[in-house]
Amino acid sequence: MSLISLRDIKKTFYLGSQVVNALNGVDIDINRNEYVALMGPSGSGKSTLMNILGCLDVPSEGSYVLNDKDVSKMTENELAEVRNREIGFVFQTFNLLPRTTALANVALPLVYAGVNKKLRNERAKEVLEMVGLGDRMDHQPNQLSGGQRQRVAVARALINTPSIILADEPTGNLDTKTSEEIMRLFADIHQKGNTVILVTHEEDIARFAHRIIRLRDGVVESDVANEEIATF
Repeated sequence: MSLISLRDIKKTFYLGSQVVNALNGVDIDINRNEYVALMGPSGSGKSTLMNILGCLDVPSEGSYVLNDKDVSKMTENELAEVRNREIGFVFQTFNLLPRTTALANVALPLVYAGVNKKLRNERAKEVLEMVGLGDRMDHQPNQLSGGQRQRVAVARALINTPSIILADEPTGNLDTKTSEEIMRLFADIHQKGNTVILVTHEEDIARFAHRIIRLRDGVVESDVANEEIATF
């Protein structure tokens, strides 16, 4: 049974009198514990597709079933609940609260989930140790390197034990060495059983994924297993 099933997904935007068909009928199935890279040039529809996969937006047409739930017809409140429970986001810009410790940044999704402070902090410590930052819990983002900040963001994405880790250009602001460290971390997360969807325009980053889906002009141009998975 697929974790994600997209059927005939279309997304239309209206810019004044102009109609933009960002997605033109996308069909994709992703199983549990897959590691998928989503690629495409600017204007290909990959950002729109990522927003739909992440329940940040809904399609104009088509169905999106995530973990046996049809999320394509949900209200904004229902989508917010699914996002918090099912999806861990990692962004290029880290999106950390600046004057807040790594521990508090990581625990934030559990605040929204109504978990008490003691349990929040225990779980936040656990995932910070998992990403190699057990000794940086009390540091604020400006006291951390770019790679460490992205590790905090990854820990925050993991805290709810989500169905999917959705990473949008997660190495975009990092140097080559740090990028490799972050990709090694994603490989570890995948090996522990997580489903990882990586949105990137960089071929060398996509090579770490086990499957590469390419979009062009709002449709899937190719969807192939990666025969030469990059190793460290």
